[in-house]
Amino acid sequence: MEQDRSSQSRPPHVLVFPFPLQGHINSMIKLAELLAIAGFKLTFLNSHHNHERLTITDGLPLDHPRSGNWFLDMLEDTMELKMKESLREVIVNSSPPELGIPIIIFRTSSPRSFWVSYSIPDIIQAGELPINGSEDMDRLITTVPGMETYLRCRDLPTFCRKLDIEDSIMKLVVKQTRKSLQADALILNTAEELDGPILSQIRTKCPRVYAVGPLHAQLNTRLNAKHGESYDHFSNTLWEVDKSCIFWLNKQPNRSVIYVSFGSITSTSREQLVELWYGLLNSKTKFLLVVRPNSVIGKDGEGEDVVMELMEKSKDRSYIVNWAPQEAVLNHPAVGGFFTHNGWNSTLESIVAGVPMICWPYFADQHVNSRVVSEVWKIGLDMKDVCDRKIVEKMVNDVMVDRKEEFAKSAYEMAKVTNQCVNVGGSSYSNLDCLVEDIRIMSLKKLTK
Repeated sequence: MEQDRSSQSRPPHVLVFPFPLQGHINSMIKLAELLAIAGFKLTFLNSHHNHERLTITDGLPLDHPRSGNWFLDMLEDTMELKMKESLREVIVNSSPPELGIPIIIFRTSSPRSFWVSYSIPDIIQAGELPINGSEDMDRLITTVPGMETYLRCRDLPTFCRKLDIEDSIMKLVVKQTRKSLQADALILNTAEELDGPILSQIRTKCPRVYAVGPLHAQLNTRLNAKHGESYDHFSNTLWEVDKSCIFWLNKQPNRSVIYVSFGSITSTSREQLVELWYGLLNSKTKFLLVVRPNSVIGKDGEGEDVVMELMEKSKDRSYIVNWAPQEAVLNHPAVGGFFTHNGWNSTLESIVAGVPMICWPYFADQHVNSRVVSEVWKIGLDMKDVCDRKIVEKMVNDVMVDRKEEFAKSAYEMAKVTNQCVNVGGSSYSNLDCLVEDIRIMSLKKLTK
């Protein structure tokens, strides 16, 4: 009897195992922190490479460049083999061995992207894939329930652009997406008010779905309630943050700067960076530009050279850093727009901060996200599939000057609704409480077996 009481008072032990990319790790750490606040015991499983920068193998050599499309190599070649084997070893060798444990999948991409990936077999069966050349890119995709009126071929994840519908990456993504719905539950980093119609569709396949986002805002709410507004939360980025840009922003007028950052993986060619830079410069808007080391592709070191050259030419109108404290930047009063790759974390951070977006997606879920930002939520412009200085200049002027108030109003209204979701009584706040309670119940059931 005493042993039973002891078991019931023991906090649930949650093993958090992220896919080893910055965006996945970022939101997984935030979820882990929220569960820790609830009193859970946490084990965070990291890859050797990422742990060295802040463990199990991510299946790639430590000297692998890990830029551009490298994660697709890992997804296809190593996740099914080396990572699964390492995870099994960790679980079996834990004390006590954690066997027969409930599995909850946290999909860190957007719900709409998840739903598109789930629907790919239906899209193929309806004859809407493959895409037949560039003239076919604006054709509507009508076989994704809830997205029939706005999803085009060019808005599908980039792996859908291949002519081979038996492509191994596409098949693996579909397999993993559909397998996710076999878990005990599914966690999504969104709010009912942001993605309600698509959440309803997903729940027809997996009834137990917890929409608990935006996680960074939810975490801020709970940490402030526990520690006070002045609580200084640690950064979980894999890159060294350059906070000097905040001092530069402090000197700029309100909503006068566009923040330009394309995430932790995106690579740009020398030519693309030059086009982006000239478009920004010609717009006459001041800009804060993030250019990660080794992210510009050029011959014989030309990529790094062009960054230095552009910095010198635009020093009166811009500030360039290797990596910025993004949440702080987006919430700075001087920032009036975000030129982004539309990774899901960046998209959510912009929504919460009430900052309109110019969308230049790179791959994966970003093409779906950019369409939703521009066409569904109407809080930005979509620039996918082009990189031309005149288009960049026009879009920057639209967001920062000509249609500034229109976009600012839409972004403000969305921020207001989204921030209410993570406050006490809000949908995401309540959903997280339900998740915590359900994990406790799952843990107790396992202990009593």
